Amino acid sequence: MTVEHGTGLLARLEDRSATVGVIGMGYVGLPLALAIVDAGFTVIGFDVDEAKPRRLAAGQSYFKHIGSDAIAAANATGRFSATTDFSRLAEADVIAICVPTPLDQHLEPDLSFVEQTTETIAANLRAGQLVVLESTTYPGTTDEVLKPILERGGLTCGEDFFLAFSPEREDPGNPSFGTTSIPKVVGADDDVAREAATKFYGTFIGQVVPVSNTRAAEATKLTENIFRSVNIALVNELKVIFEPMGVDVWEVIEAAKTKPFGFMPFYPGPGLGGHCIPIDPFYLTWKAREYAVPTRFIELAGEINSSMPNRVIEKLALAVDQRLRKGLNGTRVLVLGAAYKKNVDDMRESPALQIMELLQDRGAQVAYYDPFVPELPPTREHPSLTGMRSVDWKDDLAADYDAVLLVTDHDDVDYHALLKHAALVVDTRNAFRKAGAEGDNLVLA
Repeated sequence: MTVEHGTGLLARLEDRSATVGVIGMGYVGLPLALAIVDAGFTVIGFDVDEAKPRRLAAGQSYFKHIGSDAIAAANATGRFSATTDFSRLAEADVIAICVPTPLDQHLEPDLSFVEQTTETIAANLRAGQLVVLESTTYPGTTDEVLKPILERGGLTCGEDFFLAFSPEREDPGNPSFGTTSIPKVVGADDDVAREAATKFYGTFIGQVVPVSNTRAAEATKLTENIFRSVNIALVNELKVIFEPMGVDVWEVIEAAKTKPFGFMPFYPGPGLGGHCIPIDPFYLTWKAREYAVPTRFIELAGEINSSMPNRVIEKLALAVDQRLRKGLNGTRVLVLGAAYKKNVDDMRESPALQIMELLQDRGAQVAYYDPFVPELPPTREHPSLTGMRSVDWKDDLAADYDAVLLVTDHDDVDYHALLKHAALVVDTRNAFRKAGAEGDNLVLA
């Protein structure tokens, strides 16, 4: 059975006659689907949000970093469609799962989206299919969670169907690396599944990196993001240490990175954002408890990074007190930037939302400006901010507020105009100085 089903799947991947289903038309799933269409496959995109298939059918993108022309081009091939009808999963030879893996209110893994999606696949599973989980998770998820659900219908993993894990490595808005140019790690627990997954991704990605099993692939993604989390925590702590010494941490980092070996620059900020770095370390610390293994270093990094939004508020409050001779209560604050990183409209886990709520809790009158985020979307953690709209740009915008707090350093912002008209600017990203805008009214945080 293994040879028969695996050989047939490999042949369909080789001649591009395979149909691919991508579940989740979000930041990961949509660019993945478009790349697979470009490789010559027929692709069905699945999403529970009825608006997404409707907009895709109309050739409209709902992400700023993905142009509508890319959607229209995929539609024009006749090989791309999107739907909410999950019974069509039976049509797919390969199914890629790209759904969220958030944390619950106790900072523990919430696999409900993965589990529900896997149950839906199981209800439509047929022999010969390859199922690949791309959602970031703890080592053991593919084998311990997905495999038993998929086998409930009587099909056997590794014989009747094949299962693999390949962590997404999307970086929305990155001009240097896209879906097809970022090496792809692939792990599976049997040789046929590994070969099929490697063959599949190799048809549209320049470099595929097979690893021995799904746990190794799951751990690879966590390692990548924990590495970033720990190093960001380090420079955040260095910022706190250097400040009372009169040392500029940004100047130090720029000098240190001139060393051609042994140093990699990371930069401090107002807190972690995005769907990976603030979340992934908790997936590993949670799983490590099952093995009674402490994760002190990782947890300490999480504590430092999680404390940054509160530190930003205290730095702002101190600056308002010293420069404006008033408290935050009643102070008009313009938050500059709402997205979690510059030049994208991605709001996932953005520290700006927490900062805005903390400011409101202190009695400040809060507005925000973000050219990429005209309106704040609904979020589970910050429902009170839903629907808040960005103010319109004008050169003297800062004159309408007591203080400007920079959280996200978009390039398409006139920092000189803001500083010229602001009574006080508190910058958490060193963006004003990078733009050549400096003055006595600028404070680094």
